[in-house]
Amino acid sequence: MESNNKTVQMTLDEELLGQVDEAVEELGTSRSAFTRTALEEALARRKEKQLEARHREGYLRHPVEPGEFSDWEAEQAWGD
Repeated sequence: MESNNKTVQMTLDEELLGQVDEAVEELGTSRSAFTRTALEEALARRKEKQLEARHREGYLRHPVEPGEFSDWEAEQAWGD
């Protein structure tokens, strides 16, 4: 089975590399695995921010109308 992984070279300053190495040791993982996870999480945050921006833009283009959700107010249970 052929691997889809690619080898890349990165330049990191010594302080950041030291922090990465500390985290890697603490987590019992490798630099590569740590970096992959960090990049995946950063990309997920980026996507979430993009979706939030799209929602915001949509509500600016089509704001909620007064009374638009009032039919559901009686259905809400807030507890005591």
